[in-house]
Amino acid sequence: MNKAEVLKEIIEQRRSIFPKDYSETEISQEIIEKILHSATLAPNHKRTKPWRFKIFKGDEKANLAVEMQEIYKASQAPQVFLEKKYQDIGFKINKADAVISIVVNFSGMVPEWEEIAAVSMAVQNMYLTCTANGVGCYWSSPKIVDHLKDSLTIEENQKCLGLFYMGNVD
Repeated sequence: MNKAEVLKEIIEQRRSIFPKDYSETEISQEIIEKILHSATLAPNHKRTKPWRFKIFKGDEKANLAVEMQEIYKASQAPQVFLEKKYQDIGFKINKADAVISIVVNFSGMVPEWEEIAAVSMAVQNMYLTCTANGVGCYWSSPKIVDHLKDSLTIEENQKCLGLFYMGNVD
C-alpha cells in the first residue's frame, strides 16, 4: 500500500471512541509521546505554536475527575443537577488511560481564530496518530473546563478548549 492509500485509510477510520469502550490496558509512554509529537507538527502562522497540552494519568487524573465533578455540582442549581451526569464525569475520566488538556495560548501576533485553528489541527493530528496506533480517543469540550483551577494553570492569554480522552480498544 502506498502512502496516499495508507493516509486515506487512516482518515476514513478516524472516529471518536468513548471511554466506555476503552480496555483496561495501558497506553505505552512511547505511543503517548508519538501522539503528542504529531500534534506539534500542525501548521501555525508565524510559528507561534499556540498549543499547550498537559497529560493526566494516575493520581493526577483521579484528582481531575474529582475537581470536575465538584465544578459541575457547584455550578448547577439543585433543580437541574443530574446525579447521572455527575457520575458520568468521573466515570469517563477514570475509565480513560490518559486525559490531555487542550489549551490555546494566544500570542497576540496573529488573530485568535488562527491560533484556535492551529490547535484544532494539532488535535486532528492526535486523532489520526491515535487511529494509526489502535488507540481510542475523543475531544470533549464541556463548559465546566472554563472553571478548572487546581488541575490547570491557565494564564490570562490562554483558554482551555477541552479535554482529549484516550484509551486502548480491543
